[in-house]
Amino acid sequence: MMLKDYSDKLDEINDKMLSITQDILDANKIILTGLQECNKGLLDNAKSNLKNMSTRTTEIDNSIVKILALYSPEAKDLRFAVSFFKISNELLRASSNTRTFISGLSNYCTELDETTVKEFAVPMQKSTIDCLTAVVKMIKATSNEETQESFNNIIVSENKTDEYYELLQDNIYKKAPNIEDFGKFTKILRALRKSEKIADRALDVGSLLLFARIGGELGAAE
Repeated sequence: MMLKDYSDKLDEINDKMLSITQDILDANKIILTGLQECNKGLLDNAKSNLKNMSTRTTEIDNSIVKILALYSPEAKDLRFAVSFFKISNELLRASSNTRTFISGLSNYCTELDETTVKEFAVPMQKSTIDCLTAVVKMIKATSNEETQESFNNIIVSENKTDEYYELLQDNIYKKAPNIEDFGKFTKILRALRKSEKIADRALDVGSLLLFARIGGELGAAE
């Protein structure tokens, strides 16, 4: 009975992680449309998906602490608890990056030319959305094969965000002929980089989920 209760508690935590990840994904989908249209109202609406994230991740942490105290899980089961503990922090960071991304775009989207948006910023954000979509699939996975496949998709999409960010960086700085423009474009680039950071967090979550479900090395980028 204790093992069933333990399994049920982990399922509850898994559902909470899924809900948070889905909300972050939905916010980033709205961001994509807001970016394409430079629609500040739409960007602001994306924030509604990010409410109470700190409280929600703290609830996960508290649930894990209770599991550890009540059930004293053995090594294999402990792997899940430890992984979920770290995942909650990565999800909170992803939410924070998303919120900062929204604020940055609201301030600077009018400064972005159509070519920069279409050729670099939008594809980068689409790749970030692909990362988060793969994390959702990974949380829902019912087999090691599904877990591994989704993780592989995260890696591919995260690499694309890195590539688009480098191209975006080169493109933006080419448009800064003097020191005043350089400072402005640095701020714009800093705002857009949050999309790449969200993808980084998705990869961290994926790595931890892979460890929880399959094993290997435990780790997430600091």
